[in-house]
Amino acid sequence: MPQIAQIAETYASQIFWLLVTFGFVFFVIGLGMVPKVQATMEGRDAKITGDLDAAKAAFARADEAEAEYRARDAESRVAVQAALAEAKAKAAKASEVTLADADATIAGTIGEAEARIKAASTSALAEIETVAVDAARDMVARISGLQASEDAARNAVKAALAHG
Repeated sequence: MPQIAQIAETYASQIFWLLVTFGFVFFVIGLGMVPKVQATMEGRDAKITGDLDAAKAAFARADEAEAEYRARDAESRVAVQAALAEAKAKAAKASEVTLADADATIAGTIGEAEARIKAASTSALAEIETVAVDAARDMVARISGLQASEDAARNAVKAALAHG
């Protein structure tokens, strides 16, 4: 085989070019590209770390803001409940005053109505008595043919109403 016989002649030349190629690749890639890639990776890592730190800080600020919001909300609720209780108390007092005024007005109206009813009742009883006296006199005149005096008829009607 001729290829095996040529190995000894080309062996030194192949090793030389292999070393030249690896040297070139080492200097171009190792010294030229790797530092750029490392700088890019370090920059990216720094940016990620910075973003994570900023996110943590924003999360902490958000927690603080939420705590402040909850505290203000609780204070507002307490203030609203106090204002509501005060408004209820004022409304209850106003209602009591209004009800007392209404009760007084109604009591006055009822008193006046009772007085009118009593006066009307007294007037009606007087009219009934007068009508009864006239009716009694007419009945006595028709039944017996005698004229009864007004005083006798009035006394008889009063006696009948008193027993009745």
